[in-house]
Amino acid sequence: MARIRDLNDIFRRKLPSVGKGFRVHVTDHVAALGSVEIAHVLETVRTFDGFGPDNDPYGEHDFGALDHSGNRLFWKIDCYDKWVQFGSPDPTDPSVTTRVLTIMRADEY
Repeated sequence: MARIRDLNDIFRRKLPSVGKGFRVHVTDHVAALGSVEIAHVLETVRTFDGFGPDNDPYGEHDFGALDHSGNRLFWKIDCYDKWVQFGSPDPTDPSVTTRVLTIMRADEY
């Protein structure tokens, strides 16, 4: 768990500029906020530190919630294989994992 948490934190803290092995996806409703608002949302996700037993029961720092411009948003990090078709065979190994951050409105979850 600690290795997954550390890799998730590295990914999240590098937002919005991420590199190979990382992707960011926003839903259509979030995209409709526009690029300036999305930049603010990404900054909030990047600096998020409100992890606790309610939103991080496994200690992986892979989920958070925030309020932005009257919208309740969720963000979630999932670990996929390199081709983003299946779950990662080993989320602790960046050479076989693509991390995907999805940002959505709470009512889309």
